[in-house]
Amino acid sequence: MTVERDLLRLLAQMPFLDRLEAAALSGWSRGAVYAACAALGEAGLVAPLPHASELVAPARRYHLTVAGLHRLAADDGLVMAELLRSRPLTAHWRRLLLARLDGVASIYRLAAAIADAAWPLRFRWYRAMPMDAAIALPGGRSLFVVREGRSADRTAFAKRLWRLREGPRPGAYLLLAPDAVRLRHAARLMAQASVPAFLALERDAAASGTSARIWRTASGSPLLSLREVLAHVPGRGAWPREEPLARATVPRDLRARDLREPPDWMLPAALGAGAKRVLDLIADWPWIGRRDLAGLAGVSSQRVSQLLAPAAEAGLVTREAGRLALSDRGLALLARRDRSAVHLSLARWSAAPLDLEAPLSWRNVAGRRSRQLLRNLDHTAAVHGFAAALATQARCEGWEVAQLDPPHRASRFFRYDDRLHSVHPDAFGVLRREGKPWPFFLEWERRAVRPSTMAARLAPYLRYYASPRPTDDHGVRPAVLVVFEDELAAHHFLGVARGEIARARVDLPLFVSHRAALEREGPLGGAWNAPHAPGAAWPLAAAAVEARA
Repeated sequence: MTVERDLLRLLAQMPFLDRLEAAALSGWSRGAVYAACAALGEAGLVAPLPHASELVAPARRYHLTVAGLHRLAADDGLVMAELLRSRPLTAHWRRLLLARLDGVASIYRLAAAIADAAWPLRFRWYRAMPMDAAIALPGGRSLFVVREGRSADRTAFAKRLWRLREGPRPGAYLLLAPDAVRLRHAARLMAQASVPAFLALERDAAASGTSARIWRTASGSPLLSLREVLAHVPGRGAWPREEPLARATVPRDLRARDLREPPDWMLPAALGAGAKRVLDLIADWPWIGRRDLAGLAGVSSQRVSQLLAPAAEAGLVTREAGRLALSDRGLALLARRDRSAVHLSLARWSAAPLDLEAPLSWRNVAGRRSRQLLRNLDHTAAVHGFAAALATQARCEGWEVAQLDPPHRASRFFRYDDRLHSVHPDAFGVLRREGKPWPFFLEWERRAVRPSTMAARLAPYLRYYASPRPTDDHGVRPAVLVVFEDELAAHHFLGVARGEIARARVDLPLFVSHRAALEREGPLGGAWNAPHAPGAAWPLAAAAVEARA
């Protein structure tokens, strides 16, 4: 049947499509595609693979078997080597796509949405070029799709976008970002691109159709729908090719044991969405305790244990002294998923001991950033506890935790007086209620006990808020929350901050608290004071109290 031949060709060009995506991209009805998948499966020409992620619902994703490859080669009059080199079908390509399967699924959902507005499409994956994929629209127009993964390094991704801008020019770029802050960062980097760049949050692009207004231009236009984006794509664009691999190895058929005892590249298919979420949280907050992990994930401790079990069995998590961190295998899993360098991830975050015989200590940890967190474990645990308490209380109070970033993603770089400066908070978050965002930086302070040290801690924020960058970075000006271990230090800091803010003449939305007050009131309670208005609560806390009244 024609539908079955079309489906074989489609799965050769786009391995691991689910049936809904295949229906949208092939032009056949859902019923026809479902029937064709069943018939091809019975004939042993295609096979399903289960998959689920945080952004894409559980589905069966189909791929060609060895018999299917031979059938397609015979139908198209090709020898096997020609077929493998002309499409992403080699054993190497299969391992690559499976390792990136979460991102592959999001891009397929975007391609299916585009097909609803502009059909037929051509699609091409890339191994090493800066774009993830290219999509050719009717009339010869082309789109380059770029996904920024959750664990992607800021500097490395900036270099990747530079390579993208300097390379072949499509009709337009489509960029998928994991959160609003990194979306704005990518928009600034693409503002000078020679062709239009349209950006959206990956979770929105994976879940929305053609009419949802989720896309914005790099220059900051009003939100656009996908149909409007496609209407703005100019004429013809590049359709680059990559050199085929020297070896065109036929991939072996996947077996049931590959899901029970998965090799590294099969882990994205073997793990469920809940286990992947827990892995991402541990990657964000290394050396986190199980209780705080449960608070961040919004589940019970028992449920956390259930979600951790498959990851622990696969050797993705290490547990030392009651605290959790990703193993080297877990770090490599996330790095490959997000097209990051595995060796850089291990150099920064490895929890592996340098000396297997020595006990755990910060001196005996391989990753330099992991070592730093372990060296200051009391401070690290305090930040984890605040984040978990905030997430738990926000859910109870009806607030959405839109974003909660660890220290390595909370830093901001900016220019002030023609010099590059930065702020390095302990966390950054965005809560949302009734469509209104409440962003904040967190500083958990243990060392600033002298007035001079307190003033030095404030100086980077005074420079940052003297520039337009807080609003440029976040859309609104975030609050700066500073927490001290004891009440006396918090009181002294308020006096120092009052003088420094008056001297700098900067409107700094600063709120100060201490550990005992937070443990009593919670992060959204009345535990905060402001230097400009003693006794005033953090506006978010005031709004929460007002909402309950």
